[in-house]
Amino acid sequence: MPEVGIGLLGVGWMGQLHTASYRRVRDHYPTCPASPRLVIAADVSEDRARAASADLGYEGWTADWHEVLEHPEVDAVSITAPNFLHCEMALAAAEAGKHIWAEKPLGRFPAETVRAAEGVTAAGVRSVVGLNYRHVPAVQYARQLIASGQIGAVNHYRSQFLASYASHPKGALSWRFSRELAGYGILYDLMSHEVDMAQYLLGPIARASARWSTEIAARPRVEMGAGTHFAVADGDELAQVENEDRVAGLIEFESGLVGTIESSRVAVGPEARYVFEANGTEGAVAWNFERMNELQVCLPLASGDRGYSTVYMSPEHPDFGHFQPGAGLPMGYNDLKVIEARLFLESIVDGVQRAPGVEEMASAARVLDAVARSCESRAWEEVGEVTPGPIAQEQGLVSR
Repeated sequence: MPEVGIGLLGVGWMGQLHTASYRRVRDHYPTCPASPRLVIAADVSEDRARAASADLGYEGWTADWHEVLEHPEVDAVSITAPNFLHCEMALAAAEAGKHIWAEKPLGRFPAETVRAAEGVTAAGVRSVVGLNYRHVPAVQYARQLIASGQIGAVNHYRSQFLASYASHPKGALSWRFSRELAGYGILYDLMSHEVDMAQYLLGPIARASARWSTEIAARPRVEMGAGTHFAVADGDELAQVENEDRVAGLIEFESGLVGTIESSRVAVGPEARYVFEANGTEGAVAWNFERMNELQVCLPLASGDRGYSTVYMSPEHPDFGHFQPGAGLPMGYNDLKVIEARLFLESIVDGVQRAPGVEEMASAARVLDAVARSCESRAWEEVGEVTPGPIAQEQGLVSR
C-alpha cells in the first residue's frame, strides 16, 4: 500500500484535527488505497511544534515551515495556519510539488485566494479545501433530492450561518479581527461556507447585493497566540476591530433564482446555527447544522397531508455507514474531516482531483468579492474576475 508522507503547517486546533483525521481514515475507510505517515510538523511556537512530535506522533518538528516543504519524505501538507499565511504557503507547497489539504479561505482576500488557486492548479498537484459542510450526509442527500427533481423546480432559497463566538464585548482581539492577519472577517470565516454550499446545491451565483457592519468596534488586546477568537479577555487596553462582524444580502443564481444569505459572529443566542432551505414546486428540503444528522423533507403524501418530515441519516445515505451502523446514532463535525482526509489521500494515489479543491474555493471567492463590492457600492454587483480594489489592497476599514 502506498505510503504518503505528511507535513503539517500550523499546530493549532485545526492542525491537531487534521492529524487525528489522518489517523482515523483507515478505521472508517479500510479500503483507502493510501497510508499516511506523519513526517514533520511546523509552528511558529516552538512549544507547539515540539508537542506535535511528542504528543501527535510526528517524527520531527521545526519552527520554520519552509523546512517542511524542503523535507524529501514529505509528499503532502496540511495548511492549518492563520489566513495571512495561506496563499504564501499554498504557492510554496505547490512549487515544491507537495499536494495540499488547506483550510479555507486560502487567503485574506479574494485576490489572494484566486492567486493561490491558480498557482496550485498550474503546478498539477492535488488539493482539498476545508469546505467540510459539503460532506454532511444530510447535505449530500438534499443535493440528490434537488438534482433528481424530486422537489420540483427550486424557486426559493435561504441560508443563514449565525454564531455567537464574538458576541461578548470583551471577546479577545485574536488574529481573526485583524485585516493584516485575517483579511475579511465573517465574510471569509463563515459566509465562504454558505456561498460554497449554495453553489454546490443550486449552481453558479451570478450577482449579489449585500450590506455589512462591525457591531463591536473595539476589543481587549491580547498577545498573538495567547487566546482564540472564542476567548473572553479581562484586559482594559482596547484595540479596533478591523473587519466586519455581520453580512446579509441577496444572491442571484445564473438560473435566475434569487436567494437570501446572512452570516454573523456576534448574534446572541445561536452558537452554530448554519441552516439552509430550498423550496421547490413539488416539495422542499431544510437542514440545520445544530441537528446535523437530520434532514427536513417535504414531499407529496398520498394522504394529502402536507408539511415537513424528519429523515434521520442512516447507512443508506452517503458516507454515514462508514461512521455509524444505524439511524439515530450521530456523526459529528470531526467526522467530516475524516471524509476530507480520505478524499485527499485517494486523490494523491490515483491522481484524480476531488471536490472541493482550490477551484471550488476560488469560485466561492469570486462570489464573495462581488458581495464585498456590493457592500461598498450599495448596488448589485456582478460575479466576475477578481481585481485588486481598495479592500483587496487593505486600505481603510469596512463600512459601519
